[in-house]
Amino acid sequence: MSTESHVTIHRFEASLFPVNAYLVETRTGVVVVDATLGVTDGRALRARVEALKKPLAAVVITHSHPDHYGGVTSLLDGSDVPIYAVAGVDEVIRRDDAVKERILRPMFGNEWAVARTFPNRIVCGGEHVQIEDAVFAVTDLGPGESPHDSVWRLESVGAPQAFVGDLVYSHMHAFLADGFFDHWLANLERANRELPADTTLFMGHGQPVAGLDILQWQTNYIQRFVDVLRTAAERDDLQGDALADAVTAAMKEFLPSDDLLFLMQLSIEPMRTRLGLRGEKGAVNAAAP
Repeated sequence: MSTESHVTIHRFEASLFPVNAYLVETRTGVVVVDATLGVTDGRALRARVEALKKPLAAVVITHSHPDHYGGVTSLLDGSDVPIYAVAGVDEVIRRDDAVKERILRPMFGNEWAVARTFPNRIVCGGEHVQIEDAVFAVTDLGPGESPHDSVWRLESVGAPQAFVGDLVYSHMHAFLADGFFDHWLANLERANRELPADTTLFMGHGQPVAGLDILQWQTNYIQRFVDVLRTAAERDDLQGDALADAVTAAMKEFLPSDDLLFLMQLSIEPMRTRLGLRGEKGAVNAAAP
Protein backbone atom coordinates (compact mmCIF):
# COMPACT_ATOMS: atom_id res chain seq x y z
CA MET A 1 0.00 0.00 0.00
CA SER A 2 1.24 3.48 -0.89
CA THR A 3 -0.25 6.66 0.55
CA GLU A 4 0.28 10.17 -0.78
CA SER A 5 -1.84 13.16 0.19
CA HIS A 6 -5.49 12.36 -0.63
CA VAL A 7 -4.64 9.21 -2.60
CA THR A 8 -3.92 5.68 -1.37
CA ILE A 9 -2.65 3.03 -3.79
CA HIS A 10 -3.47 -0.60 -3.04
CA ARG A 11 -1.76 -3.44 -4.89
CA PHE A 12 -3.85 -6.48 -5.85
CA GLU A 13 -1.95 -9.61 -6.89
CA ALA A 14 -3.97 -12.11 -8.90
CA SER A 15 -4.13 -15.82 -8.04
CA LEU A 16 -4.76 -17.33 -11.49
CA PHE A 17 -1.74 -15.70 -13.12
CA PRO A 18 0.98 -13.65 -11.39
CA VAL A 19 -0.06 -10.15 -12.42
CA ASN A 20 -0.96 -6.97 -10.54
CA ALA A 21 -3.89 -4.61 -10.58
CA TYR A 22 -3.91 -1.40 -8.57
CA LEU A 23 -6.69 0.37 -6.71
CA VAL A 24 -6.17 4.12 -6.59
CA GLU A 25 -8.34 5.24 -3.70
CA THR A 26 -9.18 8.93 -3.62
CA ARG A 27 -11.42 10.86 -1.25
CA THR A 28 -14.47 10.15 -3.37
CA GLY A 29 -13.90 6.98 -5.37
CA VAL A 30 -11.63 4.23 -6.65
CA VAL A 31 -9.80 3.97 -9.97
CA VAL A 32 -8.63 0.47 -10.89
CA VAL A 33 -5.49 0.35 -13.03
CA ASP A 34 -5.44 -2.89 -15.05
CA ALA A 35 -7.74 -5.75 -14.17
CA THR A 36 -5.85 -9.09 -14.24
CA LEU A 37 -6.67 -12.03 -16.50
CA GLY A 38 -9.40 -14.22 -15.12
CA VAL A 39 -13.02 -14.15 -14.00
CA THR A 40 -12.31 -15.18 -10.40
CA ASP A 41 -9.63 -12.53 -9.93
CA GLY A 42 -11.87 -9.90 -11.51
CA ARG A 43 -14.52 -10.75 -8.92
CA ALA A 44 -11.97 -10.65 -6.11
CA LEU A 45 -10.80 -7.27 -7.38
CA ARG A 46 -14.39 -6.03 -7.31
CA ALA A 47 -14.68 -7.24 -3.70
CA ARG A 48 -11.55 -5.24 -2.82
CA VAL A 49 -13.15 -2.13 -4.31
CA GLU A 50 -16.37 -2.72 -2.40
CA ALA A 51 -14.44 -3.18 0.85
CA LEU A 52 -13.17 0.40 0.50
CA LYS A 53 -16.83 1.56 0.58
CA LYS A 54 -16.29 4.01 -2.25
CA PRO A 55 -17.68 3.76 -5.79
CA LEU A 56 -15.65 2.40 -8.66
CA ALA A 57 -15.06 5.55 -10.70
CA ALA A 58 -13.10 4.16 -13.65
CA VAL A 59 -10.78 1.50 -15.01
CA VAL A 60 -7.49 2.27 -16.76
CA ILE A 61 -5.86 -0.25 -19.12
CA THR A 62 -2.14 0.36 -19.56
CA HIS A 63 -1.42 -1.99 -22.46
CA SER A 64 -2.77 -4.64 -24.77
CA HIS A 65 -1.87 -7.93 -23.09
CA PRO A 66 -4.87 -9.97 -21.88
CA ASP A 67 -3.55 -10.54 -18.36
CA HIS A 68 -4.23 -6.83 -17.82
CA TYR A 69 -7.76 -6.55 -19.21
CA GLY A 70 -9.33 -10.02 -19.17
CA GLY A 71 -10.87 -9.47 -15.72
CA VAL A 72 -12.67 -6.23 -16.62
CA THR A 73 -15.98 -7.95 -17.34
CA SER A 74 -16.24 -9.59 -13.92
CA LEU A 75 -14.81 -6.51 -12.19
CA LEU A 76 -17.62 -4.36 -13.57
CA ASP A 77 -20.36 -7.02 -13.26
CA GLY A 78 -22.59 -5.10 -15.64
CA SER A 79 -22.04 -1.65 -14.16
CA ASP A 80 -21.55 1.31 -16.49
CA VAL A 81 -18.05 2.56 -15.69
CA PRO A 82 -15.62 4.40 -17.97
CA ILE A 83 -12.71 2.27 -19.18
CA TYR A 84 -9.79 4.44 -20.25
CA ALA A 85 -7.04 3.56 -22.73
CA VAL A 86 -5.03 5.23 -25.45
CA ALA A 87 -6.30 4.53 -28.95
CA GLY A 88 -3.56 2.05 -29.85
CA VAL A 89 -4.25 -0.11 -26.81
CA ASP A 90 -7.96 -0.18 -27.60
CA GLU A 91 -7.32 -1.01 -31.26
CA VAL A 92 -5.00 -3.93 -30.49
CA ILE A 93 -7.33 -5.41 -27.87
CA ARG A 94 -10.24 -5.36 -30.32
CA ARG A 95 -8.13 -6.53 -33.27
CA ASP A 96 -6.70 -9.52 -31.42
CA ASP A 97 -9.79 -10.57 -29.49
CA ALA A 98 -10.62 -13.59 -31.65
CA VAL A 99 -7.01 -14.77 -31.56
CA LYS A 100 -6.87 -14.45 -27.77
CA GLU A 101 -10.11 -16.42 -27.51
CA ARG A 102 -8.58 -19.29 -29.51
CA ILE A 103 -5.40 -19.27 -27.41
CA LEU A 104 -6.72 -18.63 -23.92
CA ARG A 105 -9.97 -20.63 -23.86
CA PRO A 106 -8.15 -23.99 -23.99
CA MET A 107 -5.66 -22.80 -21.38
CA PHE A 108 -8.02 -21.19 -18.86
CA GLY A 109 -11.50 -22.47 -19.70
CA ASN A 110 -14.24 -20.45 -18.01
CA GLU A 111 -11.68 -18.25 -16.29
CA TRP A 112 -11.35 -16.43 -19.61
CA ALA A 113 -14.47 -14.26 -19.79
CA VAL A 114 -17.01 -15.38 -22.38
CA ALA A 115 -17.59 -11.74 -23.31
CA ARG A 116 -14.66 -9.37 -23.00
CA THR A 117 -15.22 -5.73 -22.12
CA PHE A 118 -13.29 -3.17 -24.16
CA PRO A 119 -12.19 0.40 -23.43
CA ASN A 120 -14.90 3.01 -23.96
CA ARG A 121 -13.00 6.24 -23.20
CA ILE A 122 -10.11 6.91 -25.59
CA VAL A 123 -7.43 9.40 -24.56
CA CYS A 124 -4.31 10.77 -26.23
CA GLY A 125 -0.70 10.82 -25.21
CA GLY A 126 0.09 14.09 -23.44
CA GLU A 127 -3.46 14.37 -22.13
CA HIS A 128 -4.25 14.97 -18.46
CA VAL A 129 -7.22 12.90 -17.34
CA GLN A 130 -9.12 13.85 -14.20
CA ILE A 131 -11.06 11.01 -12.57
CA GLU A 132 -12.80 12.02 -9.37
CA ASP A 133 -10.08 13.93 -7.47
CA ALA A 134 -7.12 12.18 -9.14
CA VAL A 135 -5.28 13.48 -12.20
CA PHE A 136 -3.33 11.19 -14.52
CA ALA A 137 -0.82 12.33 -17.13
CA VAL A 138 -0.84 9.91 -20.07
CA THR A 139 2.19 8.86 -22.12
CA ASP A 140 1.46 6.88 -25.28
CA LEU A 141 4.48 4.63 -25.89
CA GLY A 142 3.30 2.67 -28.91
CA PRO A 143 4.81 -0.81 -29.42
CA GLY A 144 7.11 -2.11 -26.69
CA GLU A 145 6.68 -5.07 -24.39
CA SER A 146 3.24 -5.49 -25.98
CA PRO A 147 1.96 -4.29 -29.36
CA HIS A 148 0.86 -1.07 -27.65
CA ASP A 149 1.91 0.33 -24.27
CA SER A 150 1.23 3.42 -22.19
CA VAL A 151 2.25 4.97 -18.88
CA TRP A 152 -0.17 6.72 -16.53
CA ARG A 153 1.53 9.12 -14.12
CA LEU A 154 -0.40 10.16 -11.04
CA GLU A 155 -0.09 13.91 -10.53
CA SER A 156 -0.46 16.30 -7.58
CA VAL A 157 0.10 13.66 -4.92
CA GLY A 158 3.54 14.52 -3.57
CA ALA A 159 6.29 12.14 -4.66
CA PRO A 160 5.96 11.11 -8.34
CA GLN A 161 4.14 7.84 -9.01
CA ALA A 162 3.58 6.09 -12.33
CA PHE A 163 1.65 3.04 -13.47
CA VAL A 164 3.92 1.56 -16.10
CA GLY A 165 2.23 -1.72 -17.03
CA ASP A 166 4.93 -4.06 -18.34
CA LEU A 167 7.40 -1.39 -19.37
CA VAL A 168 9.53 -2.89 -16.63
CA TYR A 169 9.28 -6.10 -14.59
CA SER A 170 10.24 -6.15 -10.92
CA HIS A 171 13.35 -8.35 -11.30
CA MET A 172 11.42 -11.13 -13.02
CA HIS A 173 11.90 -12.85 -16.36
CA ALA A 174 10.12 -11.09 -19.19
CA PHE A 175 7.92 -11.72 -22.21
CA LEU A 176 9.50 -10.73 -25.51
CA ALA A 177 7.47 -12.88 -27.89
CA ASP A 178 5.69 -9.94 -29.54
CA GLY A 179 9.05 -9.01 -31.03
CA PHE A 180 9.15 -5.25 -30.45
CA PHE A 181 12.33 -5.40 -28.37
CA ASP A 182 13.94 -2.45 -30.14
CA HIS A 183 10.89 -0.27 -29.47
CA TRP A 184 10.89 -1.51 -25.88
CA LEU A 185 14.49 -0.41 -25.44
CA ALA A 186 13.62 3.02 -26.85
CA ASN A 187 10.66 3.29 -24.48
CA LEU A 188 12.91 2.54 -21.52
CA GLU A 189 15.25 5.31 -22.63
CA ARG A 190 12.31 7.67 -22.98
CA ALA A 191 10.99 6.84 -19.51
CA ASN A 192 14.43 7.43 -18.05
CA ARG A 193 14.50 10.87 -19.67
CA GLU A 194 10.96 11.94 -18.88
CA LEU A 195 10.14 10.52 -15.46
CA PRO A 196 11.47 12.24 -12.33
CA ALA A 197 14.34 10.32 -10.75
CA ASP A 198 12.38 9.63 -7.55
CA THR A 199 9.31 8.19 -9.30
CA THR A 200 7.78 5.07 -7.77
CA LEU A 201 7.00 2.61 -10.55
CA PHE A 202 3.87 0.51 -10.12
CA MET A 203 4.42 -2.34 -12.53
CA GLY A 204 2.39 -5.23 -13.81
CA HIS A 205 4.51 -7.98 -12.29
CA GLY A 206 6.12 -7.81 -8.87
CA GLN A 207 6.46 -5.22 -6.15
CA PRO A 208 6.53 -1.49 -6.91
CA VAL A 209 10.01 0.01 -7.04
CA ALA A 210 11.10 3.54 -6.06
CA GLY A 211 13.53 5.21 -8.45
CA LEU A 212 14.53 4.63 -12.06
CA ASP A 213 17.56 2.35 -11.67
CA ILE A 214 15.39 -0.65 -12.53
CA LEU A 215 14.88 0.79 -16.03
CA GLN A 216 18.55 0.13 -16.74
CA TRP A 217 18.23 -3.36 -15.28
CA GLN A 218 15.35 -4.06 -17.69
CA THR A 219 17.40 -2.71 -20.58
CA ASN A 220 20.26 -5.02 -19.64
CA TYR A 221 17.88 -7.99 -19.43
CA ILE A 222 16.50 -7.39 -22.93
CA GLN A 223 19.93 -6.88 -24.44
CA ARG A 224 21.24 -9.98 -22.70
CA PHE A 225 18.37 -12.09 -24.03
CA VAL A 226 18.91 -10.90 -27.61
CA ASP A 227 22.67 -11.43 -27.42
CA VAL A 228 22.32 -14.90 -25.89
CA LEU A 229 19.75 -15.94 -28.49
CA ARG A 230 21.85 -14.67 -31.40
CA THR A 231 24.94 -16.50 -30.16
CA ALA A 232 23.15 -19.77 -29.34
CA ALA A 233 21.22 -19.91 -32.63
CA GLU A 234 24.47 -19.83 -34.62
CA ARG A 235 25.65 -23.10 -33.07
CA ASP A 236 24.85 -26.24 -35.04
CA ASP A 237 24.45 -28.27 -31.85
CA LEU A 238 21.90 -25.89 -30.35
CA GLN A 239 18.58 -26.20 -32.10
CA GLY A 240 15.10 -27.01 -30.84
CA ASP A 241 15.04 -28.05 -27.20
CA ALA A 242 18.80 -27.68 -26.92
CA LEU A 243 18.54 -24.04 -27.98
CA ALA A 244 15.82 -23.39 -25.41
CA ASP A 245 17.87 -25.07 -22.70
CA ALA A 246 20.98 -23.04 -23.55
CA VAL A 247 19.12 -19.73 -23.59
CA THR A 248 17.36 -20.59 -20.33
CA ALA A 249 20.63 -21.46 -18.62
CA ALA A 250 22.26 -18.22 -19.74
CA MET A 251 19.30 -16.09 -18.67
CA LYS A 252 19.23 -17.78 -15.29
CA GLU A 253 22.86 -16.77 -14.86
CA PHE A 254 21.75 -13.19 -15.44
CA LEU A 255 18.68 -13.56 -13.22
CA PRO A 256 18.87 -16.63 -10.93
CA SER A 257 15.13 -16.90 -10.43
CA ASP A 258 12.22 -18.91 -11.80
CA ASP A 259 9.77 -16.00 -11.50
CA LEU A 260 7.95 -15.83 -14.85
CA LEU A 261 10.71 -17.91 -16.43
CA PHE A 262 8.14 -19.53 -18.70
CA LEU A 263 7.41 -16.14 -20.31
CA MET A 264 11.03 -15.84 -21.39
CA GLN A 265 10.99 -19.42 -22.66
CA LEU A 266 7.83 -18.74 -24.69
CA SER A 267 9.73 -15.87 -26.33
CA ILE A 268 12.64 -17.90 -27.72
CA GLU A 269 11.08 -19.21 -30.93
CA PRO A 270 9.14 -16.04 -31.83
CA MET A 271 12.24 -13.93 -31.26
CA ARG A 272 14.44 -16.34 -33.23
CA THR A 273 12.08 -15.81 -36.16
CA ARG A 274 11.90 -12.07 -35.57
CA LEU A 275 15.69 -11.80 -35.65
CA GLY A 276 16.00 -13.96 -38.77
CA LEU A 277 18.16 -16.56 -37.03
CA ARG A 278 18.78 -20.14 -38.15
CA GLY A 279 16.14 -22.77 -37.52
CA GLU A 280 16.20 -26.53 -36.99
CA LYS A 281 18.25 -27.50 -40.04
CA GLY A 282 20.32 -24.39 -40.44
CA ALA A 283 17.71 -22.54 -42.48
CA VAL A 284 17.58 -18.80 -41.97
CA ASN A 285 14.17 -17.46 -41.00
CA ALA A 286 12.90 -14.28 -42.62
CA ALA A 287 12.62 -11.58 -40.00
CA ALA A 288 9.06 -10.71 -39.03
CA PRO A 289 7.77 -7.40 -40.40
